[in-house]
Amino acid sequence: MTDKDKNKNKNQNKDEKSKTSKRRDKSKVEHNHWADQIASEVKKKVDENPQLKKVVKEIGYYLVYDEKTPSGTIHVGSGRGWVIHDAIAKAMRKAGMKAKFILSNDDIDPYDKPNKELDESWNKYIGMPFRNIPSPVEGYENFAEYYFMMCVEKFEELGIEAEVESTGEQYEKGVFNKAIKKVLDNYEKVQQTYIDMYGDDVEAGKKIPFNIICEKCGKIATTLAVKWDTKKELLNYECKKGESVVTWASGCGHKGQISPYNGNGKFPWKVEWPAKWISKGVMCEFAGKDHFTKGGSRSFGVKLSNELFDFMPPYPSNRFMTGKGYEFFQIGGKKMSTSKGRGVSFVEMTKILPANLIRFLLIKPRPNSVIDFDPYDDNNITFLYDRYDKAERIYFDEEKADEKEKKIQSRIYELSHVGEIPKKMPIQIPLKFAAIVIQIAMNDEEKAIEILQNMKHLPKKLEGIGRHNVLERLNNAKRWINKFASDNYKFKLNEKINQKELKLDHKVKKALQLIVKRLEEKTWQDKELHDEFYNICKELELETKEFFKGTYVLLIGKEKGPLLAKFILAVGLDKFRELVEQL
Repeated sequence: MTDKDKNKNKNQNKDEKSKTSKRRDKSKVEHNHWADQIASEVKKKVDENPQLKKVVKEIGYYLVYDEKTPSGTIHVGSGRGWVIHDAIAKAMRKAGMKAKFILSNDDIDPYDKPNKELDESWNKYIGMPFRNIPSPVEGYENFAEYYFMMCVEKFEELGIEAEVESTGEQYEKGVFNKAIKKVLDNYEKVQQTYIDMYGDDVEAGKKIPFNIICEKCGKIATTLAVKWDTKKELLNYECKKGESVVTWASGCGHKGQISPYNGNGKFPWKVEWPAKWISKGVMCEFAGKDHFTKGGSRSFGVKLSNELFDFMPPYPSNRFMTGKGYEFFQIGGKKMSTSKGRGVSFVEMTKILPANLIRFLLIKPRPNSVIDFDPYDDNNITFLYDRYDKAERIYFDEEKADEKEKKIQSRIYELSHVGEIPKKMPIQIPLKFAAIVIQIAMNDEEKAIEILQNMKHLPKKLEGIGRHNVLERLNNAKRWINKFASDNYKFKLNEKINQKELKLDHKVKKALQLIVKRLEEKTWQDKELHDEFYNICKELELETKEFFKGTYVLLIGKEKGPLLAKFILAVGLDKFRELVEQL
């Protein structure tokens, strides 16, 4: 590259940065949600690039793409990428852009390490493509389909609108044939790209960048391409024994010659990524930030896309900048890993939170923000529900917000909601209060609804979607209490009182008797009743601390508990009087 070319690239780089900066400044003024901002930037990028404009016109839509290797149970971190891409595609469609989110199952990748969920008998398949390995469970075509579909089967529940495809089938259909020929005809350029990025000693800089599936043993990880016949378009390969290709699998020694096309093999990952961009016409594709590190697979893909394929890489990259991937989704401070079997799986997450809360958790922060969620941390759960409820109230104008917050919170709610958004705001029962009521009702949802109706939190006639929403929140509260909540939020209402063990001060007993009397006189609101507690304590010259402590002991055998006024109203006069009368 001449000095003139280098200067030209530098100037273009500056121009790209300047354009990006201007777009971001404008989006900040407009207070757009990040998904809408990305949709706008992708459209602008395409509009300004004749090559991309032609691609979109030819395929008929803006392609938002993602892919996953199904090496085992897929962790929830991958789900962040799927929801991000789903939100972007939705934002594009809202902006009048025809858009599709396609998720590819990278099922032709090799099984490269033992799966912690399977016994040693499965190790015989190491080195083979996932799609050619039997499914661990009946009812699925192969290993890859089983682990992949475990997640895809949850997409409707989570409101993820994605078309699903198999990378192996794409190879078989010839989708990548042009890219395969381009790479093999110019494999020395690809080798040089490896050398430029990783140094003269990098092994990939000495190999022809394509892996054939061995015709004899079926392994793909152990084959080495040794000669490419440009005229016949045939590839000579060897299935190497020992550790000459990879350290974790050994081949059979077979030597052969075969066409690389139509599913007979695949690219190495770093070459496959940009080959997919040009073969599929990808306009937007994020990935985890580890792929976007300096010298990472995205950097390599951008360089190869630019220098070999002469194709503008998808957003958030361009010809000169890699851009940024999305941050990690951590559970309790630990990065998720499929291959290491660590963390919460994508499917398990749907057993922790309802779909709209999962989407809210993933859609509220920008993609470059770390998400650290711990289901065993009370605040993580309760604050998440409270924030979702607040966004819902703002969306339905039940809570005031300035113009900026109204726009952002409403959009977050729209993108988090699964299914059709209701015409009026659903009945809200805060999670912590729902947890109190369901425990008082001894996990009986119908009894819990009756308690809420008696407290005027619900109408006497509750049916249809309203009833469904209340039952869902009660069940969410029950799940939280039974599986994740700390003892601070758990209790069991006393049935009988042991006076010898209780030992309440006579002033506390007198205060409790006065509370019963006050409750019999009229209907109370919780704040009003709370103030009455202090009036009674003042009247009896009783320390409020002693009063609260004694009342909680009477009710649940603990010195602390839920907000007392609301708690007593939920327990109800009859039950409260029954306990006080045992003193």
